[in-house]
Amino acid sequence: MPRANAACRNRFLFTAALLAVSVQAAGCTGEGAAPAAESPADAGVTPPVARVIPEQLETHGHTRIDNYYWLNQRDNPAVIEYLEEENAYTGALMAHTEDLQAELFDEIKGRIKQTDLSVPVKESDFFYYSRTEDGSDYPIHARKRGSLDADEEVILDVNAYAEGHDYYAAFPEVSTAGDMMAWAEDTRGRRIYTIRIRNLDTGEDYPESIEGASGNMVWAEDNRTLFYTKRDPGTLRSYQIYRHRVGADPADDVLVYQEDDEEFSSRVRKTKSKRYIVISSSHTVMDEHRFLDATDPGGEFTLFLPRERGHEHRFDHLGDHFYIRTNLEGAENFKLMRTPVAATATGNWETVVPHRSDVFLQGFELFRNYLVLSERAGGLTRLRVRAWEGEEHEIAFDEPAYLASLSANPEPDTNILRYGYTSLSAPRAVYDYDMSTRERTLLKEDEVLGGYDRTGYVVERLHAPARDGAVEVPVSLVYRQGLEKDGDNPLLLYAYGSYGASMEPTFSSTRLSLLDRGFVYAIAHIRGGQELGRAWYEDGKMFNKKNTFTDYVDVADFLVAEGYTSPEKLFARGGSAGGLLMGAVVNMRPQLFRGVVAHVPFVDVVTTMLDESIPLTTFEWDEWGDPRDLESYRYMLSYSPYDQVEPKDYPNMLVTTGLHDSQVQYWEPAKWVAKLRATKTDENRLLLKTHMDAGHGGGSGRDRQYEELALEFAFILDLLEEAPSPR
Repeated sequence: MPRANAACRNRFLFTAALLAVSVQAAGCTGEGAAPAAESPADAGVTPPVARVIPEQLETHGHTRIDNYYWLNQRDNPAVIEYLEEENAYTGALMAHTEDLQAELFDEIKGRIKQTDLSVPVKESDFFYYSRTEDGSDYPIHARKRGSLDADEEVILDVNAYAEGHDYYAAFPEVSTAGDMMAWAEDTRGRRIYTIRIRNLDTGEDYPESIEGASGNMVWAEDNRTLFYTKRDPGTLRSYQIYRHRVGADPADDVLVYQEDDEEFSSRVRKTKSKRYIVISSSHTVMDEHRFLDATDPGGEFTLFLPRERGHEHRFDHLGDHFYIRTNLEGAENFKLMRTPVAATATGNWETVVPHRSDVFLQGFELFRNYLVLSERAGGLTRLRVRAWEGEEHEIAFDEPAYLASLSANPEPDTNILRYGYTSLSAPRAVYDYDMSTRERTLLKEDEVLGGYDRTGYVVERLHAPARDGAVEVPVSLVYRQGLEKDGDNPLLLYAYGSYGASMEPTFSSTRLSLLDRGFVYAIAHIRGGQELGRAWYEDGKMFNKKNTFTDYVDVADFLVAEGYTSPEKLFARGGSAGGLLMGAVVNMRPQLFRGVVAHVPFVDVVTTMLDESIPLTTFEWDEWGDPRDLESYRYMLSYSPYDQVEPKDYPNMLVTTGLHDSQVQYWEPAKWVAKLRATKTDENRLLLKTHMDAGHGGGSGRDRQYEELALEFAFILDLLEEAPSPR
């Protein structure tokens, strides 16, 4: 499934961010896409047939028959056998592309520095960074004390702990004093973590092991008390905050907060000033926070403001004030206010940055002498610097489509702002910006091996008219110089369109394997995201959800009409909530696409949203609607991809999932493929790839991710009558 509030969004946004590295597509009217080119694998290979075991599902007096409901039994050997048969079928049909996959893998890996270093971030007396080494799949977290010339201290080598695991993920959290480290590890891909603790001064690992955690944790300023979040073992909702004392038995940890409302999730953090620990409970349309002096971890948390439906807010601390990003009093695009620490009631709030109807306030960064605002205007991000005493200015960026973002800025007592910059043609770069002199220093730009020259590529920003006549949908594109807009170019169109997540026009070296073979890559910034402000999101959720799907189709029609591609060479890609988008548009306009890649797609909307036992369902009711309500049920049923499958021709499709996915349960794509295979009237390829040892984000490890991309790109390239070679 997908999500809408800050906590819920992680359900699908993680996958959205990964997929934005590549793309997606759609087409126009006219004759349908050509069938898949015959390959040596197609002849004589019989696709799996899932058993039909009808399950009657009745809601509001309406009955649905689900023939594949039985696939939701993860521990059923028959289910595993079916998924493995689908994997074998995918392998057989893609076997003739093994040389192409190997070529793509080498290209993708060959552009990426295998030995690399992140930009160090200074906190207290340490410079923290991570690095990768050639031959290793996972990062090494390290630091230097006092100076970058000091000796390196490795605090967590993820490679060492990943040995023997098919899947592994881990990350550290270090105390302010730098002597204690907690780290969270996940060996299944379900984002259920075990927390362990190490004394970095002595190298001692403490005996305690905290199970069932979400991975969210923060140290108090005594450097011996850790606050962490636990998940509900069934729904995986983050709902309990515990206090742990180093060296103590976790069974004796103190429960300091429990969120009993199943539509909320909770997390813990520390303000930038490190003065306060904050517990936040978040819902799609409201938030509630509690704070505690970080030097008094045994104290009682103070309620910041009682929850109120419709009030979304988040705060940070500087000096004597809390600074609050809030949509209070109709501030749809949010405004910034402040209030004394000792008087948090709204009657004491004063405006720092007023609400603006044409500017969306995304976030802010507090410094002793400056306030920095991350804003979005005209669909693009901008950074605005305001001196507390004096002028304000914007940091200028000159590309038509780009992303400028606040980076790691842990220290308030500095005039240096660190930010990131990238575009569809510009590799990710990190800058230090002197807010007083307005001078910027490039600290690092990701190196693309193999002689990449960004001037060889064109970036465009277009606007496609939506069918309702109310809006124009922004579209970001990149392609090689010299491309002719004659309708003969393959194009991959990516979009997401849910939870207010803005899909940014960022660089990906992996995408060059398509661009250098003549592809256009496009991002449709459809409604349901937040690219054009809060109203853009509201107009693509709940009873406006279909705007998301029609926007995508309208963008595809526009790109065909403008000569960028044709339906015969148009490819679509999306994942998670973007996989729902894929399912909806292939039901609406299947003849638009030559091929579709749907990663971990949320396609069984009604059944999932009716089942409160499924992880994250209760968070989603204010994003999609609550099908326990008849009107919501009918509307969701009218677009739910699984429910809307019908006998007709569908495009070639590659569908992926993970057996241990906690965001979109594996059975949604598995059922969808089974129903499509039994119902569709074409002979186009329909492939299901299940990662048997992974979750929502696919396999762990760099090489594993390169292999998955190589398979996907090979699927797309193989569908063209003649797979192009890279220039």
